[in-house]
Amino acid sequence: MSGINKIVLTYSGGLDTSAIIPWLKEHYNAEIIAFVADVGQGEDDLEGVEEKALASGATKCIVYDLKEEFVKEYVYPTLKTGAIYEGTYLLGTSMARPVIAKAMVEVAKAEGADAIAHGCTGKGNDQVRFEGAVAALAPQLKVIAPWRIWDMRSREELLAYLEARNIPCKATLKKLYSRDANAWHISTEGGELESTWNEPSDAVWQWTVSPEQAPNEPEYVKLTVKQGEIVAVDDQALSPYQVLVTLNERAGKHGVGRIDITENRLVGMKSRGCYETPGGTVMMAALRAIEELVLDKPTRSWREKLGAEFSHLVYDGRWFTPLCKAVLASANAIAEDLDGEVVLKMYKGQVNATQKRSANSLYSEDFATFGADEVYDQSHAEGFIRLYTLASRIRALKEQNLAVGGDHTHG
Repeated sequence: MSGINKIVLTYSGGLDTSAIIPWLKEHYNAEIIAFVADVGQGEDDLEGVEEKALASGATKCIVYDLKEEFVKEYVYPTLKTGAIYEGTYLLGTSMARPVIAKAMVEVAKAEGADAIAHGCTGKGNDQVRFEGAVAALAPQLKVIAPWRIWDMRSREELLAYLEARNIPCKATLKKLYSRDANAWHISTEGGELESTWNEPSDAVWQWTVSPEQAPNEPEYVKLTVKQGEIVAVDDQALSPYQVLVTLNERAGKHGVGRIDITENRLVGMKSRGCYETPGGTVMMAALRAIEELVLDKPTRSWREKLGAEFSHLVYDGRWFTPLCKAVLASANAIAEDLDGEVVLKMYKGQVNATQKRSANSLYSEDFATFGADEVYDQSHAEGFIRLYTLASRIRALKEQNLAVGGDHTHG
């Protein structure tokens, strides 16, 4: 690419992006600005990140605190849709990419950059998510993906590359797992997980205890829901991010939120990963409990369809699209009456709603009772059933008529 004088690199401080900075400088003779997004991955990942970036050759390192925005503007809207990818995955990595990409584009514009760069490989989903966001938000920016260009293919080669340039890096040859963390979840891939016949070892799990080692006594938590958003934990008002942090800690110690899946990547291959989403699992259970009370049958069916569609939109990196806006608008409309309180029981890896109430509940003890009541005339059911089964009745009569002598009906 020609005409590139300044590049914004989404930077983590790990081995890959540490090598990308000098590589970009050598191949583009450009100024490199490292952009770091704090989406709740933890202090250990962010410690000394600015110093690392500058030591690798960046002229500047910009760190954005995106934790609250991530949870409020991406996690909470996704929760309203009920999106779960392939029936299990709560989209932890997928939801974080658009908020990072949006901020990266903002930095590129503010700094007058010509291009953005990322450390995604050519095998993964994230390259599509980042570049799809750039295409939608700033198509004038060029995109550089070193892993699709350079000839380095191993940790040994990357470490040797840095060593030859006297660039410090704490990475070692041995990296058992590939992990990605944010406020919503932590994912683990690689190591023994590359064989689907291997049970995950204890070393895989980072945020949750094993259900077998979890406390022998259950813990209850009360969540307050307003318009499909959790606004309080045990009657204490909290921001979306604070809600998540609180529930992560409380649910993690009960082993809640572990999944081990083999998913279909957007690029066509399958991959296996172990994901831990303790707080998110509790939040999802709470919202579905309120839905059970408030939503009528066709509305709930429609919400389920929205969730299925939205799971693919998020996973496939199509957040900044008209369809995404349309689905979110529909989910917000459905969530307008999703108010209430839920008590959830966390025990040995499971979470269940044990109590729930809502001022907008359609559940009526007067109608649902098995005892005597004065509000439901059971004889009315006969007429309903005859109309409900009318098509089946007509079809059967027609088939019987054909069986005994042909169709004598006239149009």
